[in-house]
Amino acid sequence: MKAIIQRVTQASVTVGERCTGSIGQGMCVLLGISTKDTEKEIEWMADKLVKLRIFNNPDTDKPWDADLLQCKFGILIVSQFTLQCVVNKGTRPDFHQAMKSEQSLPMFNRFLEVLRSKIPNSDDLVQVGEFGSFMQVHIQNDGPVTIPIESPQNLS
Repeated sequence: MKAIIQRVTQASVTVGERCTGSIGQGMCVLLGISTKDTEKEIEWMADKLVKLRIFNNPDTDKPWDADLLQCKFGILIVSQFTLQCVVNKGTRPDFHQAMKSEQSLPMFNRFLEVLRSKIPNSDDLVQVGEFGSFMQVHIQNDGPVTIPIESPQNLS
């Protein structure tokens, strides 16, 4: 499982004219599920996102010292199979490592369930794009801070 995390002052996702998710300060996460991902990768990634200290401490203003829970910030999750792209050979993107939609939708929904279980008041704080749709992702990157992460290979 791969994720691109962006610390944001605001972020939203629209499908056509309809907004499917919007947050103020927090993190926007582009999430790519691979053919090898299991429940273990879901748990690892959800835990990593919730505990990642990319914000200033709300009490001391110390940088890189607080996570989503401490700051009570939002998180916007956007499914993005293209993160599993391989371009080592040739110039055409190869998506064979991306899990097919039929399998990845239940995995994505399970990821959201696990993530929400880790965040109090998650109905307000966890926002989502629309799986499988052509989306416009609007972010105002804070910093800018952009962090790529990938679940370890040996979890399963």
